[in-house]
Amino acid sequence: MKRHISLMSLLVEDYDEAISFYVQKLGFELLEDTLLTETKRWVRIAPNGAAECCLLLAKAGTEDQRACIGDQTGGRVFLFLNTDDFWRDYQNLVANGVQIIRQPSEEHYGTVAVFADLYGNLWDLIETKN
Repeated sequence: MKRHISLMSLLVEDYDEAISFYVQKLGFELLEDTLLTETKRWVRIAPNGAAECCLLLAKAGTEDQRACIGDQTGGRVFLFLNTDDFWRDYQNLVANGVQIIRQPSEEHYGTVAVFADLYGNLWDLIETKN
């Protein structure tokens, strides 16, 4: 049996603000933006070239959901962005004003830095060792 995670929900405050950040600052692709109701859209984004998993930008609709924006994992790194060229992508983050939380370091598994998205969710940028 072959299975994979294809979609993960990411709570956002505003669709257009989130699309702008992920597309312009992180270089993601907008895969789909479909209006479902007056207040709800189906918005999928992914890193360029991503084949299996993408993010569903989900606008928070309740106070409980709004309270979780930017802290869906209680302050832990939430998402892991693997790259084939760490320094290229790290320099793009810096050039685009993305907040770097932990400076690059060489670890036994590869090169890693932690950055925050526009809402404060923590991400690892990682180039793994082969």
